[in-house]
Amino acid sequence: MRKIWVLALGMFALGMDTYIVAGLLPEMSRSFNKTSAEIGQGVTVFTLCFALSAPVFSALLAKYPVKNILLVALCIFGLANLMTIAAPNYSTYIISRCIAGLGAGIFSPMAVSAGSYLVDTKHKGQALAFVVGGMSIGTVIGVPLGLQLSSIMGWRYSIAVIVVLSLLAFICIFILLPNFKISAPPSIATRFALFLDIQVLKVISVTICASIASLGLYTYLAEIIEKSLSSENIAIFLTTWGIGGVLGSFTVGIAIDKFKNTQILMLVILIFLGCSIGLIPILIKVPLLGLLPFLLWGAMGWATQAPQQHILLQNHREHGSTSVALNSSVNYFGSAMGAALGGVILTQGGTVEVLIYSALIIIIIGIVIQLFNIFSSKS
Repeated sequence: MRKIWVLALGMFALGMDTYIVAGLLPEMSRSFNKTSAEIGQGVTVFTLCFALSAPVFSALLAKYPVKNILLVALCIFGLANLMTIAAPNYSTYIISRCIAGLGAGIFSPMAVSAGSYLVDTKHKGQALAFVVGGMSIGTVIGVPLGLQLSSIMGWRYSIAVIVVLSLLAFICIFILLPNFKISAPPSIATRFALFLDIQVLKVISVTICASIASLGLYTYLAEIIEKSLSSENIAIFLTTWGIGGVLGSFTVGIAIDKFKNTQILMLVILIFLGCSIGLIPILIKVPLLGLLPFLLWGAMGWATQAPQQHILLQNHREHGSTSVALNSSVNYFGSAMGAALGGVILTQGGTVEVLIYSALIIIIIGIVIQLFNIFSSKS
């Protein structure tokens, strides 16, 4: 299990980098003299580059040792964050987020596939949850830490923490991870056929709905809190969301291993995710109770990934890393879409309530698709 934690450490750095910008939006907006919607596009380009690079590089690099790929990916990721720290203007900031997304897109799906490879069959669910859970821990610990550091020293020092974490992950992987290959890369024709496989498309269509709603809305969580309450409350709500993410990431692995019908499990998760988002406008101003939707939202949002990856690995064992990369790509593509659409809504004068209910509609669409998947699998 030590090798799994090494992979989770790298995911920790990715998680902090992916989600800290949501909390830094107000300060970065002042630094670059841009609106929150414009700074939020840094999340859009990060996740878009992740989405585009994940399936391509997981296939192209599959013939190389996994350890080498992970180390190169961390180098790209770390250097990109150094570029973000030194960014003198908005354009450089956007370019640096693109490069960071590229490094993350190479690292994340390969780490997930490696985690599945390094354990026996009965522990694959927990291994997947632990690797993905590294990102949620990066959110619950790294994001609040980064926000506190930002309030004292500025947002660039928060990004510097990510660089240090990347270096630490690089050293640990270099020392502790064995050198192995996962599988021979499929041909271009096979990969293309996999991407057009109706069974795969049915799974990833649910993934994209969940990510547009959950991750896209999260990009503007600080905006929601600032408009509904005050900026002083941002850290506590981000932390609550992150705590939920940790709980969801780690407990869903146990649920996958114990309950064999992963399709039903995914439906339940989507229903609770929709309920949590729908409760935000109702409860957000209620002391203490207002944190409950954010806790549940974080838990259910993070719990969606492992079941989807488990379904794809079960159905496409011969191309496990490629199908997992496709799902990861779609997850981050959905996040990019959600961040971009949220920016458009805010730029056009939409309220945070419009953001929230738009996300809820997308979740309802995902629930309908998942119900169709369940009934079609039984017929």
